[in-house]
Amino acid sequence: MANTYKAVEVSEPGKLRVVERPIPQPGAGQVRIRVEACGICHTDAATVMGVYPGLTLPRVPGHEVVGRVDALGSGVTRWKIGQRVGVGLIAGEDGVCEPCRRGDAVNCQNPVLSGVSADGGYAEVMIAEARGIASVPDELSSAEAAPLLCAGVTTYNALRNAGVRGGDLVAVQSIGGLGHLGVQFARHMGFRTVAIGRGREKEKLAKDLGAHVYIDAAEDAAAVLQRMGGARAILATGTSGAAMGALVSGLGVRGKFIVVGVPQDQIQLNAFPLAFGGRSVYGSLTGTPIDSEDTLGFSVLENIRPMIETLPLEKAAAAYARMMQGAARFRMVLVTKNGGA
Repeated sequence: MANTYKAVEVSEPGKLRVVERPIPQPGAGQVRIRVEACGICHTDAATVMGVYPGLTLPRVPGHEVVGRVDALGSGVTRWKIGQRVGVGLIAGEDGVCEPCRRGDAVNCQNPVLSGVSADGGYAEVMIAEARGIASVPDELSSAEAAPLLCAGVTTYNALRNAGVRGGDLVAVQSIGGLGHLGVQFARHMGFRTVAIGRGREKEKLAKDLGAHVYIDAAEDAAAVLQRMGGARAILATGTSGAAMGALVSGLGVRGKFIVVGVPQDQIQLNAFPLAFGGRSVYGSLTGTPIDSEDTLGFSVLENIRPMIETLPLEKAAAAYARMMQGAARFRMVLVTKNGGA
């Protein structure tokens, strides 16, 4: 066995480089993973550009990681050598802060964050906290499973926890890395699914993904939703705060506007539809390892898959650039020599 492995690290803000590192040993409560695939997420930009609060460089990005356990630290009994597992953004909690004590580990105040406080999956090898990993079903390839550990669990959790019921009108704003999964989840959860995208050319894709209705964002999408009776929930997955704010008026009474995309500009809100009709706006953040397992299981059950493009680990900089340019359709996934394709 080689004594080193390839990793792609951020050596300085904006710069990704391939390096060789000595293979580490897992500590107590940790596992070592031979990475097979790692998705590239827009959140990785905070690491690549060196702006994530508390980040220290060099750091290996990546929080959509799938691979096989190849070493166990002391005290690890839940996982076995050779088992295929996944690691998401929230890769361990402190267990003692108030959110953790109240059972809200996804909002831990001192979490282990893959690719931020610990090295992530742009690498052939990764050390992970045993408490922060999820089992990956055999029915999914590693490359398919990787984006489900962030984009997947984010949209799945947001929808299943929204309090909407089968047959309710649910809209998904933007058909991109998050939205193309949100549409699939909404349809297979039994919602009357509306996709909101920019341009008529996206209508066929939206309907192929499962949307019952497609609305071009060039129209007054909120007015169209109101003519349909008002949405019980709108899942906002895009990158424009201005576009998000204008959609709140498309909610029905007591409707929920759920923000999972994080735009750079401000979301401007009109207070009238919030106060008159009891509408609400709130955010939803990824999920715990067991939520990831739920997401993967539901994806297998309903044959939901991300649309991906793969590149070898060594081309991480090109793959990251393609994602940042909005050219990916719809998730970029790095694969390693360990067999992620």
